Amino acid sequence: MDKVSPIPVAATNAERWTPYRHPQPKESPPELVIPNVIPEDDRVWVPVDDNVWFRPLCLSATRGYWMNLLKVRRAGVLSRHRHPQPVHGYVLKGKWRYLEHDWVATEGGYVYEAPGETHTLVVDPDVEEMITMFQVNGAMIYVDPDGKCLGYDDVFTRIDKCRAHYAANGLGADFVDQFIR
Repeated sequence: MDKVSPIPVAATNAERWTPYRHPQPKESPPELVIPNVIPEDDRVWVPVDDNVWFRPLCLSATRGYWMNLLKVRRAGVLSRHRHPQPVHGYVLKGKWRYLEHDWVATEGGYVYEAPGETHTLVVDPDVEEMITMFQVNGAMIYVDPDGKCLGYDDVFTRIDKCRAHYAANGLGADFVDQFIR
């Protein structure tokens, strides 16, 4: 039996450098490329609370998830919440932790949050600024210390918050449309 290469090899070097010749599926939304993930214009950051903002990267209304940067300046407790689906995070700057765990998410670190877990995000006083990229699937359900539901966020509430913020700060309500897929 011949050994099969796991990656198909083009017949010639020239063929390797030839782009795909056919149209993409008409139902496929356009790519989303954001050259400055940490924006130069602070108006792109949407306020969540005192000293807490998020910056949308992808708001997937068709799949029910969102990707964003979370930025916190100064220490504090952000929110106690539960996720019905997994969450992924990558710490770009600073550090943070959950009151319910003994680990600390530090710059360059990755965090996987299991569905169903309830946790309370904290930025400690020694942190000047924290920025973490999160992919949130489904929703964030805000709860009290006993688990009683106080509210929620999902991709649609996030879109609404962006639309209102951008309308108020001069970017225009439709500024958020570029992030919606």
